[in-house]
Amino acid sequence: MVPVHIQTLIVSVSPTPSIIVLQPVEDVVQAGKYRIVPIWVGTNEATQMGIALENARFSRPMTHDLFLDALTNLDACVDHVVISDVKGSTFFARLTLRQHGRLIELDARPSDALALAVRQKAPIYIEEHVLEKASYPYVIKASHPNLNDERELADFRRFLEKLAPDDFEG
Repeated sequence: MVPVHIQTLIVSVSPTPSIIVLQPVEDVVQAGKYRIVPIWVGTNEATQMGIALENARFSRPMTHDLFLDALTNLDACVDHVVISDVKGSTFFARLTLRQHGRLIELDARPSDALALAVRQKAPIYIEEHVLEKASYPYVIKASHPNLNDERELADFRRFLEKLAPDDFEG
């Protein structure tokens, strides 16, 4: 398993899918390039991820908050998440809970598992075979050493916008 973090979230308007972009933790800009794994999700799922990433709180509990509150009351917590498989453009995840030293593994949509992991600051992993199959190299332009973060981010977003779920077929 390879540790990853959420590199960015691109929220779009329906019917265009939103994208959660994962990046291996240890891949951080080696030789001017790194790998990314884009996971297409619906607008609602992206909104929930954005809420988790921004640590936003509302007057009433959201579904993920309710789930975590139930876990807490059962003396359990999110131990970690694994992006375990990919078939075409569909990703699969395992959500692992810890309760009194016991690990409980659940099948989950990646968007839900990631939103819960972010809320509990739990580690996120991807299976090596999934990383190899679903990752794209992203090259940082070394010819522009003074390229600022905003421009890099804009270039990166343009790159992601050109990708389509069909790019994963095969």
